Amino acid sequence: MLARALPLVMLVPLTIVCLGCALQTSHRAADVLRVQLDEDWKYWMTQYPELATSIGFPGQNGRWTDYSQPAIDARAAHLKASLLRLSAIDRARLDRDDQLNLDLYRDLLDTAIKGLDFQNDAIPIRGVIPHNLLMPINQLEGVQQDIPRTIALMPAATREDYENIVSRLEGADAPVDQTIALMERGLAAGTTPPAVTLRDVPNQVKAEIVDDPLKSPMLTAFTTWPASLLEADRVALTKRATAAYVQHVGPAFRKLHDFLTSRYLPGCRATTSASALANGAALYAYNVKWHTTTDKTPKEIHDLGLSEVKRIRAEMDQVIAASGFKGSYAEFATFLRTSPQFYFTDAESLLTAYRDIAKRADPELAHLFGRLPQTPYGVKRVPDAIAPSQTTAYYEQGSFVAARAANMFANTYKLDSRPKWEMETLTMHEAVPGHHIQISIAQELQGLPEFRKNSSYTAFVEGWGLYAESLGGEMGFYKDPYSKFGWLTYEMWRAVRLVVDTGLHSMGWTRDQAIDFFRAHAAKTDQDIIVEVDRYIVWPGQALGYKMGQLKIRELRMNAERQLRARFDVRQFHDVVLGQGAVPLEVLERQVSAWVARVGAQK
Repeated sequence: MLARALPLVMLVPLTIVCLGCALQTSHRAADVLRVQLDEDWKYWMTQYPELATSIGFPGQNGRWTDYSQPAIDARAAHLKASLLRLSAIDRARLDRDDQLNLDLYRDLLDTAIKGLDFQNDAIPIRGVIPHNLLMPINQLEGVQQDIPRTIALMPAATREDYENIVSRLEGADAPVDQTIALMERGLAAGTTPPAVTLRDVPNQVKAEIVDDPLKSPMLTAFTTWPASLLEADRVALTKRATAAYVQHVGPAFRKLHDFLTSRYLPGCRATTSASALANGAALYAYNVKWHTTTDKTPKEIHDLGLSEVKRIRAEMDQVIAASGFKGSYAEFATFLRTSPQFYFTDAESLLTAYRDIAKRADPELAHLFGRLPQTPYGVKRVPDAIAPSQTTAYYEQGSFVAARAANMFANTYKLDSRPKWEMETLTMHEAVPGHHIQISIAQELQGLPEFRKNSSYTAFVEGWGLYAESLGGEMGFYKDPYSKFGWLTYEMWRAVRLVVDTGLHSMGWTRDQAIDFFRAHAAKTDQDIIVEVDRYIVWPGQALGYKMGQLKIRELRMNAERQLRARFDVRQFHDVVLGQGAVPLEVLERQVSAWVARVGAQK
């Protein structure tokens, strides 16, 4: 039987009611999502207080991450429960922006859960290197660096700030003891870093052990005081801080040093490939996807690297010819590595030169970006304790909400391995227009959930840093042939990474093979080459994100320039690329394509 048609006058209010129901349902779905994202963010910040300090999340500055087994298990359980909770949200009821928030967070949760199969910690935040709990220390990370670095990041303006520093000093033995317990489990399971990469780690620990607590960098805040603190408070806090160092920090670091030298290093593996670990091939495939946000296989990435090496080498040969140098590529590389004219003889001159480059770059940013961050940045030297095993430079994000500036750290160890010709391109990458611009803009974005502001997909973040190096030419840098060759050397370095990382972890390459390939194709010094190869060994797959991301961003720009022609605006393009925080490359491609379509449709 056919239903009787209702009069039109009755259809209108019914339609309004139905629309109202749909809107309420949509709002409920969005509210549920936002509540979960907010609650989860607060949960992860309480679970990882060091990260909270770095970001500027309040209330966690007196604590350390708990790496006891019950705490590890609880985080894994929360991770799985969070994914189930998220899965109950009806995606179809969300608007486009919230659908993206849901998709990205679900991917983070799902990826972190898969990482539990490889003994990874349960942190669903991009930018953290997949952290195998049974290998908690290497030359680039671990409690021996986390404790002093975190304390250095802590605010020191109020009595409460100083109380927090004292609390962390008093609690420093707990994370050290938990780290040793995890390394013991790693030894028993045969899951350790390669011994050769750990050669400098005992000295990193030893450098933090001092006879006079006030000589420790961890107590720097107790030697320079804010005017607001009374003398009596200063005396009392200094007494507690020195006692905390003597009773907790010093003994903990001595215990760690003894364990490393007598027990751990002798028991670490001689192999260097991730494939030598249990389930190593699957682990490497997981890391490759994590860092590239693509489905490309190691073999595809290896072949792409070889192609890029060939292309960049041709450009380098052109620069050599234009320089007037009479000799082969190898002779030119030797000249760059050994000629005294390319090296500073004191650390302060090196740092001053980096600061000069950075300040010359700053005014050029207005030509390339419609939006610039408010967070300031500076240039500092890499701490002596970690300099021998650290890369040439790195960026440490600031926090606008915590009133802490960002910094580019430059390595002054072995000045005869820090050539002048690499300084311009390195500053473009680590400071501006590279990491500082991208990361600070993301942190300052309004309307995004906190996990979006603080996500650091390797392919996006490091791809942007490498792309930013190419902007140096548009900013008036690389005018002399040596600096231009330095820029190409750094691009070659990242192309070499595609070959070496995949070679080491999926094709049976030895460490010496990787060093020889690097040395043959990039003019970097041996100090840098060895440090770099050892980095690829302990961070499988991380080095792949740079070139993969750069190639995608460059491809998107070229396509936009070709399609938009006179309508292409580089400032708008960069604002679109950076305007949603770090995202997977496929999401970035969709965002840029939508912008191109909008601009192209304008009359």
